[in-house]
Amino acid sequence: MKTAPRHVLLTGFDPFGGERENPSQQIARALHGKRIAGHRIVGTTLPTEFDRSLRVLDDLLRKYKPELVIAIGQAGGRDAISLERVAINLIDARIPDNAGAQPVDQPVIRNAPDAYFSTLPIKAMLQALTGAGIPAALSQTAGTFVCNQVFFGLAHRLARRKRRVPGGFVHVPYLPPQAARHGNAPSMKLATMIAAIRLCIETALTAPADLHYAAGAMH
Repeated sequence: MKTAPRHVLLTGFDPFGGERENPSQQIARALHGKRIAGHRIVGTTLPTEFDRSLRVLDDLLRKYKPELVIAIGQAGGRDAISLERVAINLIDARIPDNAGAQPVDQPVIRNAPDAYFSTLPIKAMLQALTGAGIPAALSQTAGTFVCNQVFFGLAHRLARRKRRVPGGFVHVPYLPPQAARHGNAPSMKLATMIAAIRLCIETALTAPADLHYAAGAMH
């Protein structure tokens, strides 16, 4: 008798802000259908739109009932894989989203908590990444654009479930061609980012608990 596959939901975003590509979308596509630690990866794309992103996420959560959810997004200007620690209940869009919306000083979800912490084993993931020679760091802010909206919305949904499903957000740098168009901003090769996210998934699925060591920021 066949058992139903256990799924990991991995979401990226479509290009935004005038970019021609988004590495998070390419990573999700590359890992779609792969098997990691006995789980099948469902890699898909969320729209970079405040109005639609969480509705699409809801459909994916209902359809796949994942055991783990990792959302990834592009953070141009960062030079490492950024494991996000905190999602805040705030939208303050510096630029319009892909539908032209630009909300300012609005909550992601009304009457929800001010913030949620990631439930991924982010310090175990950090250790795995740096041990593999991949530049990585913990990040204390996921911004106030659609990435943070999805991070907060995901955390709120998972927190209300009876069954514990870990989830969180990871930011990735520009691809080299993007960086070249931005005055040689920091970048990372796509193959390295794919390996990094694969290692994050494997660690999240196999680590018995998160690690406890100093990895915070001074500013």
